[in-house]
Amino acid sequence: MESLTRIALYASLFVVGASLIEAWVLSRKNRNSATPFDWHEVWLSLADMAGRKLLALLPLSLATPIFAFAWEHRIHTVTIDSALAVFLLFIGQEFFYYWYHRASHRIRFFWATHAVHHSPNQLTLASAYRLGWTGKLTGSAMFFAPLVWLGLRPEVVLATLSINLLYQFWLHNTWMPKLGWLEYVFNTPSAHRVHHASNVNYLDANYGGVLIVFDRLFGTYLEERAEEPCRYGLVTPTRSHNPLVVEFEHWVSLARDVASAKDVSSAVSYVLRPPGWRADGASETTEDLRRQARGERSVIQASGG
Repeated sequence: MESLTRIALYASLFVVGASLIEAWVLSRKNRNSATPFDWHEVWLSLADMAGRKLLALLPLSLATPIFAFAWEHRIHTVTIDSALAVFLLFIGQEFFYYWYHRASHRIRFFWATHAVHHSPNQLTLASAYRLGWTGKLTGSAMFFAPLVWLGLRPEVVLATLSINLLYQFWLHNTWMPKLGWLEYVFNTPSAHRVHHASNVNYLDANYGGVLIVFDRLFGTYLEERAEEPCRYGLVTPTRSHNPLVVEFEHWVSLARDVASAKDVSSAVSYVLRPPGWRADGASETTEDLRRQARGERSVIQASGG
């Protein structure tokens, strides 16, 4: 356990150090440009990491009892003692990560935490470790409970998830080009730029962790296109430099909508339906925004514009 703690510390120091080096380089490169580097985005990410490190000291996790129940009722006990076992663990974890990540975008309860990760208005390595303070409280790790039920120890599942997230660190950049044939199999910076883009045409795509194959399989893969540069941040951008606003604004808006709901069905829908859903019909979900964009294009084409 002590060695794992030490590895986690070294990994944290590495990602922070690398992100600060990148920030320094980009700030010098863009200091005279029309879009200078915004150091506030880096400080907000550092505040997020510091908060999560402190909250990790508290025994607050909805996933812990779920994992304990799954382990107690496991159908087998799996030993990771061969290359095949490691491969199956990797594929299984990637599969459930895809669905966890997709749910984090398509269910508002989980989005309230995950939106923090998408709040940076510039995509840099520092964006990678802005993950939100409330993840343990929402129990999002429960998506990986089937692996525990199949017989993998909870600590093995969580360690594999940590490795997955560490892999994704290098994906958060705008300066690395497409990587040829690797784009067909792996999650790459190009694919992840699309994932972080707030362009209507790019929303809700490329959920993979290390691999991109499940996106291709389930129809959520979108390629980065030179004719449509990515615009980063949320559809309604977060402009505040206050960490508390960044961390909790989506929880506040969710609570407000639930409190104002006229019936139980609407209240539950605000929690479980996609972000942007409205009980009054004035929804702005991804599907609604795309229909609106198509309608606007049709009007322009019909007018000869």
